[in-house]
Amino acid sequence: MAAPPPSLHPARTSPPGSEAEPVLEVATAPAAASPAPAAPAGPAAAGPAPARLTSEQRVRRAASLLVLSAVLPGSAQLVAGDRRVGRTALRVWAGVLVVLLLVAVLWFADRSLALGLLARPSVLAAAGLLSVLLAVAVPGLLVDAWRLGRPGDLPVTARRWVAGATAVLVIATSVPFVMVGRRLWAAADLVGGVFGGNEAAGTSKGRYNVLLLGGDAGSDRIGLRPDSVTLASVDAETGRTVLFSLPRNMQNIPFPKGTPAAKALPNGWSCGDSCLLNAVYTWGSQHAALFPGAKDPGAEAMKQAVAGITGLDVSYYVLIDLHGFRALVDAMGGIDLTVKGRVPIGGGTSKVVGYIEPGRQHLDGWHALWYARSRHGSSDYERMQRQRCVMTAMAGQMDPGTLLARFQKVAAASKQVVSTDIPASDLGTFLDLGLKGKQRTITSVQFVPPIVTPSHPDFALVRSRVAAAVTAAEADDKAFAKAGGASAAPGPAK
Repeated sequence: MAAPPPSLHPARTSPPGSEAEPVLEVATAPAAASPAPAAPAGPAAAGPAPARLTSEQRVRRAASLLVLSAVLPGSAQLVAGDRRVGRTALRVWAGVLVVLLLVAVLWFADRSLALGLLARPSVLAAAGLLSVLLAVAVPGLLVDAWRLGRPGDLPVTARRWVAGATAVLVIATSVPFVMVGRRLWAAADLVGGVFGGNEAAGTSKGRYNVLLLGGDAGSDRIGLRPDSVTLASVDAETGRTVLFSLPRNMQNIPFPKGTPAAKALPNGWSCGDSCLLNAVYTWGSQHAALFPGAKDPGAEAMKQAVAGITGLDVSYYVLIDLHGFRALVDAMGGIDLTVKGRVPIGGGTSKVVGYIEPGRQHLDGWHALWYARSRHGSSDYERMQRQRCVMTAMAGQMDPGTLLARFQKVAAASKQVVSTDIPASDLGTFLDLGLKGKQRTITSVQFVPPIVTPSHPDFALVRSRVAAAVTAAEADDKAFAKAGGASAAPGPAK
C-alpha cells in the first residue's frame, strides 16, 4: 500500500520585526512496519535457535546429534544439517540392513545356499568394497554431526568431552569396517585363486569322496610325492565322514575300468619298489596324455588310483604341501596335538639335534613340519599316522575364532600351500557339511599290515572293508535320525 503524501505546515513564525520568510517543515507519516523476512528454506532446527539456548541445552544438543549419528548414521544430518545427505545415508544404511536380514533368513532356510552365495569371489569382493566405503562414510557423518553441534559455542570442558567422544566413535566405527573389508578381499583372493575355474563333479551314490593328500617335495626327491593318502567319504546330507588311510608304499596299483590309464596298464601299475602309490603323482605328471583334460595330471592320476583301490568314485582332491605348510601352521598360531612317543629332529644324513617330547604339545610350523616328516627311528606307518594327526589337528583348530583373528595370514599361506579341484560353486556345500560333520562321529579305517600287505595287497578285501564301513556309517545316520538326534554329541574318530 502506498505511503500517504507528506503534509506542509508552518514550523514557526519569525520573531517580530524579522523579514525572513516563514519556514515550512515537511512532515511525513510514519512508514508502515514492513513484514519480517521469511525464514529461508532449509533444514529444520533441532529445537530453539542455538543463540537462545542455555549452556546446558547446547551441550545436550551437541551430545544428542552425536548419539543420533552413532546409532543411525545420517539421522543427525536429517534433523539439523543437509537433509539430502541425511536421506541418502539413511537409505544406504537401510539397504545394508535389509541385505543382512535377507542373508540371515536365507541362512536359516538353506544354509548351504547362503554359504554358496557368500563364498563367491565377486560377492566377497563387493562386500569388501562396501565395507571400506562405510569405513569412510560413517566416521565422516560422525564428524559432521560434531560440527552441527557447534563446538565453538560449548563450554571448554564440554567441548573437550564432545571432541573426545567423537574421536573415539570415529575410531570405533572405522577400524572394524576396514578390518572386515580387508578380510573379505583376502577371502575373495583365496577363493578365486584356489577354487576358481574348477568344474563341479557332483556326488556319487549320495556321497562326496574327497582325496586328501599330504605332499612332500623334499630336496631328496624328484617331484612331489603325497606320502599321506587319505580318502574322506562324506555323506552329502548329514556330513558324516569316513576316513580311509592308504599306505604310501602300496604296489600293483589298479586304475578304474574304461579309463585310458587302465587300458594302457591292464594289469595295474607295477614295476617293483619304483612303482609305489606315492609315486603315482609324479608318474601321472609325466604321462599327462593318459589323463586328458586334467589341469593337474598328477592329482588326477592319484584320484583314479585311489578309486581303483577302494572302489569309490573320487569326486575331488585337496593337496597340502607338507614342505610349505610351515607358514600355514605359523599363520594359525601353531597347533596343539598329543605326541605319543619321542620324535627326533634331524637324523638320516644329519645328526639328531633334538626331540619333540611325548605329551600334549603346542607346535609352531618348524616343529610341526619335523613331527610330520621325521623318519629317524620310525616306520612308514608311524610317519603316515603322524602326518594324519597333523592334518586332523589343523582341520580341527581351524575354528571361526582363529579364522577371524588370523584370516589374512591364513588365507595368504593357504593360497601357497593348498591346491584343489573343488569348485567355488561347491564351497558353500562343503562348508555346510563341515559344520554338520562336527556333530557326528568320524570313522577312521587304516589299511596297514596285517590288514593288507603293501607289496601284494588284496584289493577285493580293501573294497569290501570300504563298502562295509560306508554302510555302517549310513546305518548309524539312520539310527541317529530315528532317535531324533539324541546322540548328536561329536565323538572321536574310531
